[in-house]
This record gives sequence, structure tokens and C-alpha cells, in this order.
Amino acid sequence: MLQVKLFDKEHEKDLEVAVNRFLKKLDEEDVVDIKYQVTVDVDRDEQVYCFSAMIIYKA
Repeated sequence: MLQVKLFDKEHEKDLEVAVNRFLKKLDEEDVVDIKYQVTVDVDRDEQVYCFSAMIIYKA
């Protein structure tokens, strides 16, 4: 069965740590794909970043 795990962080290093921590729990052959996205929004002259990833894996 395929499943997904979603991650959403404000800093890219936090996303990297969270994704790597999750990947350590999986066998390499169970990882199907990883999707990555960055979103930027301007809030009162401040740029707000959102770094997200979706891991598709076999359970």
C-alpha cells in the first residue's frame, strides 16, 4: 500500500532535519518519490517562506 508523509517548515534546515529523520525509519527501496515546494508570501514588507515536502512510500 502506498502512503504519504507531509512536512511543512518555515526554515529549509528544519525541513531537511525532519525529512532525514523520517527517511531513517524507511528502507531505501520503500521510498517511491519525494516532492518539494517553496512558497513565498509578503506580509507587511516581510517575506515569509514555507518549505514543504511530501514523501510517497510503500507501507
